[in-house]
Amino acid sequence: MASEPQIVVLGRTEVAQPARPIPLSATISDYWALTKPEVNFLILVTTFAGFYLASKPGFGGFRIWLAVHTLLGTLLVAGGTGTLNQFIERAFDAQMRRTSRRPLASGRIESSHALWFGISLSLAGTVYLALAVNLLTSLLAVITLVSYLFLYTPLKRKTPLCTLIGAFPGAVPPLIGWAAARGRLDPEAWVLYAMVFLWQFPHFMAIAWMYREDYARAAYLVLPMDEPRERYVVWQSLGVSLALIPMSLIPTFIGESGLVYSVGALIFGLIYFNYSARFAVHRSNVAARNLLGASFVYLPAVFVLLMLSKK
Repeated sequence: MASEPQIVVLGRTEVAQPARPIPLSATISDYWALTKPEVNFLILVTTFAGFYLASKPGFGGFRIWLAVHTLLGTLLVAGGTGTLNQFIERAFDAQMRRTSRRPLASGRIESSHALWFGISLSLAGTVYLALAVNLLTSLLAVITLVSYLFLYTPLKRKTPLCTLIGAFPGAVPPLIGWAAARGRLDPEAWVLYAMVFLWQFPHFMAIAWMYREDYARAAYLVLPMDEPRERYVVWQSLGVSLALIPMSLIPTFIGESGLVYSVGALIFGLIYFNYSARFAVHRSNVAARNLLGASFVYLPAVFVLLMLSKK
């Protein structure tokens, strides 16, 4: 009698798949993103403007290699500051749609690696500025780093006044450029500082409004709650952008620039004010996005005009 067929079931054994190696280009891109390159572009523009405007024949003229050293050292410190900022805020960034894909928030880079990367960049930048430029520029860079990381960053979760506090270190780059060229800070340098200081308020109000739900999700208090919010936004966008117009004309009044600059600065200032006014009136995401775009145009344009018309 033929035996009945036997069915043998073999147990399936899971075979661990080897992890795919991460391409070197992706790793480099993630570390580059940690440094916040989009922020560093404006930092370098204003730093170079401060250096260029302070470079006069009586002060040695424009020294190209000193400018290169200044920009490189500033970039290192700025990159380190941006990295350490993301290290501190990594848990909060993970809660926000806008920042959840950042290298630290998403886990693509280990926290310890980012911490040492940020520390290394910051130390390298401050030491480089001290040795290759002068001690004043290094001191200004250290003050900026410390106040940004240990005052502005934690205050974002405690009070809307963080915008005011953060504007102080945020306006330092032109001072670094000026100090690099002259070894001291003259009154004209503080005019540049004041221009960047005022520019930041409408710029940040646009960001805070566009991502207000994201900020609220991560418990950031960058905007007041309920009714005071509208007045706060209006004053920090409309009022400050209006004050920026006469401030931007001071270089002409003190003889540092000519008619071309004053006309250009007035035109760009009115355009910036116009977008700020639209945002203050409508308080919509579209108006905020337009204001943000205008802010990215205004600052480089005015500083380039100022450099081109330097007397």
